[in-house]
Amino acid sequence: MNKINLACVVEDDPLHLYLTKQVISHSGLVNQTLECKNGKEAYEMLTSRISLKESLPELILLDLNMPVWDGWQFLDEFILIPVNQKITIYIVSSSSNEDDLKRAEKYNLRGNYIIKPITIDKLKEIIYEMN
Repeated sequence: MNKINLACVVEDDPLHLYLTKQVISHSGLVNQTLECKNGKEAYEMLTSRISLKESLPELILLDLNMPVWDGWQFLDEFILIPVNQKITIYIVSSSSNEDDLKRAEKYNLRGNYIIKPITIDKLKEIIYEMN
């Protein structure tokens, strides 16, 4: 199975951040993981990496309910960033609200919606589909 070089976890809850990073680490399929505590931090990280011509994450695991900027605010701004590589985004949320699922369709992410916590099998499936 192919590996990816860089993933980013956007999560404000320390427990879910820890669990997600453990799943990523134990999968052996991701070389490096970045973490951001809210959508604004993730947006600033991406725009900074673009301006510095640094590698961008191939996969973003995005929580929805966070302080400062939530996942929706991040997505609204993300779609405006001129990105020259494919970045796969998965919403990883504790919400199974049908309104959130419908809203994810606006960003073509309904199929990329995972109820927390993410599992190693699901992560392997995601990375397999990316390659």
